[in-house]
Amino acid sequence: MDKLDTYKTIAQKSEGYYRERGSKFIALAYPVNSEDETKEIVLELKKEYHNARHHCYAYVLGFEGDIWRANDDGEPSSTGGKPIYGQIVSRDLTNTLVVVVRYFGGTKLGIPGLINAYREAASDALDNAEITTLVVKDLYNLSFAYPMMNDVMRMIKDEDLSVIDQHFDTSCSITIGIRQSKVDLILERIDLIDSAVAEFLRTE
Repeated sequence: MDKLDTYKTIAQKSEGYYRERGSKFIALAYPVNSEDETKEIVLELKKEYHNARHHCYAYVLGFEGDIWRANDDGEPSSTGGKPIYGQIVSRDLTNTLVVVVRYFGGTKLGIPGLINAYREAASDALDNAEITTLVVKDLYNLSFAYPMMNDVMRMIKDEDLSVIDQHFDTSCSITIGIRQSKVDLILERIDLIDSAVAEFLRTE
């Protein structure tokens, strides 16, 4: 069975909107790669929409979607963040943040009304988003002697590897991205090249 090495996220920022009994819910969805990035975006939105009553949000991170958070920002427990989170999960997305900004319209919506409003706003933003499937890659630094250049470059071309960085001198190094499901195969090929050594850097 092939190793699962792809994930779905949104390609770029998108927006959604929902209105209920005078309250306006503005939803903003972003592709994100870290918790620090989500914090920065939420802080910026709180400044931009400083006169809004609530800024509820949820995010999912990690290639397997195992890092997540849902925040109600003062709304009754689980009426804001959880419905937003549910919309991200239902679309099987990760590395995605959705913030829903609420302007209170003077009429309380009740628990079911709030859940529905945050869900619908988040759903609209994600419906308007372009969904993209990305490949999980392991980055390796490949070092080798200059005479092996042709062998290394032929392997990179044959296996359609991405080159992130390179340095050629008497000793050479190339940073390559390898699709996770092909890592073992590529490392075996590298072992067959004289003087070539692969060092794992990170996954992205």
